[in-house]
Amino acid sequence: MKHIGNLKFAVGAKKDRKRIARGAGSGHGGTATRGNKGQKSRSGAHVRIGFEGGQMPLNRRLPKFGFTNRFKKDCQIVNLSRLQELIDENLLENSEVNPEVLFSYGVIKKLDIPVKILGDGELNKALNVSAHFFSKSAKDKIESAGGKVIVNE
Repeated sequence: MKHIGNLKFAVGAKKDRKRIARGAGSGHGGTATRGNKGQKSRSGAHVRIGFEGGQMPLNRRLPKFGFTNRFKKDCQIVNLSRLQELIDENLLENSEVNPEVLFSYGVIKKLDIPVKILGDGELNKALNVSAHFFSKSAKDKIESAGGKVIVNE
């Protein structure tokens, strides 16, 4: 009968730990599995990451280049030509265009990333376009077609 007081591990489930540096008879005596000589065979040995024994490390040998702007604002880009395609496909029934409408037609992938309208292409219909950013040419083309530019905050 099994009681909590006489439970045992399954055979082979528990192994004794390897006892190193306990004499030649243990099979791990002598150098105690550290190999011969060198910094890592000594007691208290620690080699920091990337240290190559005094040789010029790889991360210092390779050339450094490039720059990452920490203040860059990511945004999804939509061209006026894409808005004109939606008009040509009769998808934009009303003249209101905003990120939710663009998302529903698959023009943009996410609603939480700002949208920027660029002026590549022409616009034949007056649209009230609402977005976070506009290029100057896009603004001019939308207004010259009779539409309105609404900047979201």
